[in-house]
Amino acid sequence: MTAGTGTDGRDSALAALVLRRTVELARIPAPTGAEGNRASLVRHWWDDDGWAPSIDSAGNVWGKAAGGPGPALLVAAHLDTVFPADLPHEVVATPGRLTGPSVGDDSIGVAALSAVARLAGPGPGPLWLVATVAEEGMGNLAGIRHALAHAPQPVSAVIAIEGNYLGRVVITGVGSIRWRVHYHGPGGHAWERSGAPSAVHAAASAAARIADLTVPDARYSVNIGSFGGGEAINARARDAWFEADLRAGTAAALQQLADRAASIVTTTAGPGLTVDVAELGRRPAGGVAPSSPLAKAASDALARAGIDCELSAASTDANAAYEAGVAAVALGVTRGEGEHTPGEWIETAPVASGLAALADTIRHFRREQG
Repeated sequence: MTAGTGTDGRDSALAALVLRRTVELARIPAPTGAEGNRASLVRHWWDDDGWAPSIDSAGNVWGKAAGGPGPALLVAAHLDTVFPADLPHEVVATPGRLTGPSVGDDSIGVAALSAVARLAGPGPGPLWLVATVAEEGMGNLAGIRHALAHAPQPVSAVIAIEGNYLGRVVITGVGSIRWRVHYHGPGGHAWERSGAPSAVHAAASAAARIADLTVPDARYSVNIGSFGGGEAINARARDAWFEADLRAGTAAALQQLADRAASIVTTTAGPGLTVDVAELGRRPAGGVAPSSPLAKAASDALARAGIDCELSAASTDANAAYEAGVAAVALGVTRGEGEHTPGEWIETAPVASGLAALADTIRHFRREQG
């Protein structure tokens, strides 16, 4: 990779390369658990770029952008998407935009990793690039968790790149707990056995009560994402289930939601019914202070680039760093909307500024830590 020249780090040639790689990557399907083709492409890029890449046993792609002793800064972006492999993965370029599944979440994040390292320069201390697997949905952050547990040297901090987050410094990791709740009963005729318990009635009641949960003085969300069950319109249901997603910005608020939801599930299973709860996923809540060295390096870099800064909360690979006791933020490359839809889009004009701000963040943080 050869960086061009520009004023204030705005390297249009490098930005153009990142956009070309974004298109190339976004055209490859990569549902969670099937990221191998994207990983192979990234490994090829990084081999050309001189990062001596490797793929670990979880499927993450590693590249060593700078060596040296001491704790390393790990810069990560995720390979997987929410889209099935049979969805058309077409990218449409129009003036000022790229549109298509995963262009912002997180194809441009992955495409930017190498460019950001090149712009940041060797600097003090080691710098590792990681294209992670299993960030989305039921992946449960398995890729970044594996990376942190098996890093080649201690990790001092993590920067998670989410492509369309430019201007956001995510300092709060939104934690989540996901359940599949399944009720079972004896069933029976809707008239002849009208007194028999219904699994659908119990599941519907529990789902409605859980959806109405509140946690005072906390930011949280509760979602019943799917529901099913029953055998016939004139039968008391023998089986019914729903899936719940509980989220909060702090571990305490998340635990409150989980405890109260668990109580609802248990008390709704009246006589004649049983209930099973399967945990589908768990993401830890956590964060760093706005005054922390990593958050300050990011916000100051945005200010120097003339980009308005918003401190915010999200669920990203950074959550796993908080769980491991490692400082982390999530940052962006450009702006866009529509993530998790086929019509997802990103702006192309801010990419050069986004790359420069990311590189500036890395340089100043490493200098501070060095």
